[in-house]
Amino acid sequence: MRKLHMMAVPVMALGMVAATAAGASAHEGTHSYQTELKALNGSGASGTVMVSIDGDQATVTEKVSGLADKFMDAPYPHVQHVHITTGAQGVCPTPASDKNGDGIVDTVEGMPSYGMIGTTLSTKGDTSDKAATNLKVAGMGGSYTYERTFTMNAKTIKAIEAGNGTVVVHGLDPATLSKKAAAAKSNLVPELPLAATSPALCGTLVAGQMDMPIGNPETGGGSTAGMDNGTIALGGGLVLLAAGAGVYMVRRRQVGQN
Repeated sequence: MRKLHMMAVPVMALGMVAATAAGASAHEGTHSYQTELKALNGSGASGTVMVSIDGDQATVTEKVSGLADKFMDAPYPHVQHVHITTGAQGVCPTPASDKNGDGIVDTVEGMPSYGMIGTTLSTKGDTSDKAATNLKVAGMGGSYTYERTFTMNAKTIKAIEAGNGTVVVHGLDPATLSKKAAAAKSNLVPELPLAATSPALCGTLVAGQMDMPIGNPETGGGSTAGMDNGTIALGGGLVLLAAGAGVYMVRRRQVGQN
């Protein structure tokens, strides 16, 4: 009896260890989220985004097309972010969100729906909200592919896991706006026109049906290139002045090339 009793203890212990391991594994590993980006403000654009999260490491893969392509013969910069909420919203705005009647749902008018900026999907460097309107690290051109692995802050990860993470791509063609909106300044950065910071694409991230491996993209690298040695002249309209080469690459591919 003593021998049987001594054998029973390890069996029970093993059962407890197995149960604990099973519970832990449910919260570990790589988890994927995705969304279909849909046009806002009559942009006519579309796209897809997948976010794979492993711990605090996030790999974001995005493909967009149909955005405003160029201005003054330079690629149009599209700042993009994961907006987050702590409540039950986490959705894309509707035309009813246009409170001032200019025909455009600007970024501020959209915030009650998709929340504040949690992470900037920059092509390099800072991914915090401090880089939110840095056009030099924005996606470039009417069509591009973006892929980057970086450390994502805990607030954004928590919001995505709760279904409250929304990807918003900004930047509209001023020629498509109403006269009032085309002449207006951004309510985020007064030096920029309203068109530059108004949302063009939006989609709320949802959990994937299965977890997917991250692979080995360059950590900290961006698939869309910024305006190296470029400057941006602001005022009147969205004016882009590119110094040096006028070709911008998307991870060894030209912008717009699939």
